[in-house]
Amino acid sequence: MEEHNSVYRILDASFNRASEGLRTLEEAGRFALNHSELASEFKELRHGLASSMEALPRAELIRSRDTTSDVGTEIQAGSEYRRQSIESVVIAAASRVQQSMRVLEEYMKVIDAEPARKLERIRYRIYTACANLELKVRSNQIQQRLADSHLYLLLDAADSDLEFERRMTDLIDSGVDIVQLRDRSVSDRTLLRRARIGVRIARDAGKLFIVNDRADLALAADADGVHVGQEELPAIDARRILGSDRIIGVSTHSLEEAKQAVADGADYIGCGPVFPSHTKAFKHFVGVDMLREVAAMIQIPSFAIGGIDSSKLEQIIDSGFYRVAVSNAVHAAPHPMKTANEIKQVLEEAASRLSPTSKVV
Repeated sequence: MEEHNSVYRILDASFNRASEGLRTLEEAGRFALNHSELASEFKELRHGLASSMEALPRAELIRSRDTTSDVGTEIQAGSEYRRQSIESVVIAAASRVQQSMRVLEEYMKVIDAEPARKLERIRYRIYTACANLELKVRSNQIQQRLADSHLYLLLDAADSDLEFERRMTDLIDSGVDIVQLRDRSVSDRTLLRRARIGVRIARDAGKLFIVNDRADLALAADADGVHVGQEELPAIDARRILGSDRIIGVSTHSLEEAKQAVADGADYIGCGPVFPSHTKAFKHFVGVDMLREVAAMIQIPSFAIGGIDSSKLEQIIDSGFYRVAVSNAVHAAPHPMKTANEIKQVLEEAASRLSPTSKVV
């Protein structure tokens, strides 16, 4: 009798835990994403779970409930009270649901094999639904972070993992929104190792990390996306490699190239070189005229790049831009973190005046 009651107690607790988790996921699909298919899928799974549990006498489940003597209520991790974003809520809820479903299935076998088989089928559907929701939420979070970004910084691989980590941390702390790893002088393995460091630091801070040119390394490092030039992998093909939930950025040197990048599915563009640069040699500079054209015609986030430093920000902003990509302006400054922070503040003030009020959900 005591074992029977213990099984019912486990089933009751796991059912409640799974139901609460499914409802949490359903609300993310419904209200955070406005995604009717995902919301409907989790609602259907929630009802399917409840239906499977009807094989058990509800009164017996309730009688087995004993929250006051549940030792598990006193075992809590500090992370349970910290959620950085909707994505972190979804990840935690999905894990809770999947674990609870396995517990339900196993202990239901003690009572009745048929509902256990139903729970198994539901569990497999939940795996797929949770993966789809997490990818969609992550994609939306990335797009929102991109929309909110103003200062984009190009970074080389540094001399060591430790030095790269230090520089990444300093840049993120100074207000940089996006870091792009760009270095053709090191091996693929070094790039991959540095990229994984950058991804971890940027993600912990709610910022973005992009790999230049190499969609394969971006995917392997789980970076937020890749940036390609006019002579590199086309955006359409980069999308085939990275899928729909990551960012594709494209360098553009004319309004026509900017329009083509949008047509090819780019999430953002770099526009330039606006001025002569210390880091890359060009025969032609687009100046602020192209920026004015892009600001008037292109809706996706657009970053001015090429020879931009604090002294040129006013020209950039007057053209309608409030996003810039820089390298030497920060790295060669006497106080790089202070300079990055000052540039970011100027851009944010300009964005408050110039940017549309719409947000990505």
